[in-house]
Amino acid sequence: MNIRLYRRVQRFTPLLADAARLCRHSPGDRRFVGETYLRANGVWRYVHRAVDQYCQVVDVLVAARRDADAARRFFCRAL
Repeated sequence: MNIRLYRRVQRFTPLLADAARLCRHSPGDRRFVGETYLRANGVWRYVHRAVDQYCQVVDVLVAARRDADAARRFFCRAL
């Protein structure tokens, strides 16, 4: 990657994140949950994601196993 581009990304990403934070809705009362299985860095992982009715991400959990403990952790954090 071009070093100048990398430095600009490092400099302006926090500014863009702060500006976008002001435009976010407050979390909605309806939530939708999705789960997928993906390979990251050569290792297969389960990704659980919750979004609200405005399509804002509420919470994300990456787990090695698909079991009740992982689901319980995810739902406790998402609520």
